[in-house]
Amino acid sequence: MSLPKRWKEQIEPSDPAMEIMELQMGPSHPASHGTIKFNLKLDGEHIADCDVEIGYLHRGFEKMCEQGTWTQCFPYTDRLNYASPCINNVGFALAVEKLLELEVPERCKYLRVIMSEVSRITDHLTCLGMASGEVGAQTVLMYAMEAREPLYDLVEAVTGARLTVSWCRVGGVVHDFPDDFSDRLKGAFKQLDAVLSDCDTLLSRNRVFIDRMSGIGVMSKEDLISYGVTGPLLRAAGVAHDLRKADPYLVYDRFQFEVPTGERGDNYDRFQVRLREIHESRRIIEQAMRELPGGPIEIDDPKVVLPPKQRVYESIEGLMNHFKLIIEGIKVPAGEVYHAVEAANGELGFYIVSDGSGRPYRVRVRPPCFFAMSALNQMLIGHMIPDIITTFGMINMIGGECDR
Repeated sequence: MSLPKRWKEQIEPSDPAMEIMELQMGPSHPASHGTIKFNLKLDGEHIADCDVEIGYLHRGFEKMCEQGTWTQCFPYTDRLNYASPCINNVGFALAVEKLLELEVPERCKYLRVIMSEVSRITDHLTCLGMASGEVGAQTVLMYAMEAREPLYDLVEAVTGARLTVSWCRVGGVVHDFPDDFSDRLKGAFKQLDAVLSDCDTLLSRNRVFIDRMSGIGVMSKEDLISYGVTGPLLRAAGVAHDLRKADPYLVYDRFQFEVPTGERGDNYDRFQVRLREIHESRRIIEQAMRELPGGPIEIDDPKVVLPPKQRVYESIEGLMNHFKLIIEGIKVPAGEVYHAVEAANGELGFYIVSDGSGRPYRVRVRPPCFFAMSALNQMLIGHMIPDIITTFGMINMIGGECDR
């Protein structure tokens, strides 16, 4: 049986005790969040090879977008990384607006930044909480979910939903912040501070947690870059690459924040990078709230933006405008464009092609966790079966995004 070169260097081929066993883990496994299958080759409990098999969810995001109008694509973007749907909304809206050469109002830009960073925090809390629970720290899991709830309540107050928000539109957003948003945000952050402090006390110097995470899943920055891996995984290896700094969009260039990095590129560094990114997202939100301007939340263009419901109900002009935008769609000029945003897991990019009609001719998404999953094999070889769970947890694969 042919073994990877790295494994051959660790085990003498002439060793009579070596016996390779093939084992299938998944696709439905209680410790993996989603339909993912690991075709393992094991020497005892050590992983000799791991063929990572995805594609069981069949979400069909790209082809569904090509069957609807530009506006009808937004509910589909919610279901990519559903732990941080506002970021998906923003990324798709910016790509279409780039093709339309639209500039949204200043207040809209700030609203998009604030909600994107709130979503980043909820995503990281979900990832860190689940990863903690998988190594036995159930208390941290409960604490993380407790801190996440007030933030999800805020998302619901702004958008009307917790996960499937459909908040963005081409040319703006649907709803402005409620009057009590600032007060509720301060309360959510107060609870977040207490939880993060408790989690740091419980985990950062915990011997069991360190043994399970430190030195596991190590991958060099050169290998990560060659695989196209971005986000916290790349930053944990020491590469301070963040699109909010490297290629600023919206108003990110107006805020002061750091890009946390690690040194070894192991699971412990990945955990710490995400934890520190929560603090940086809070810094961005607080600056944006202080500078939040007044004004409209969408452009004034009836060919792009749906009219207010009251106008639809009370005037024939509003009804006709609404009907044409819903049935025929926004007439986006023919062309193609790629635009990327910094999602919770890394670079989330949308490549769209328009033929001038009211529907996308082609939609292609670059999901960050897809590239991380392609590198999982290299992260696991030489480790043990329990290390699959901790490493897979730090990749934070979301099935709807990966199996798009």
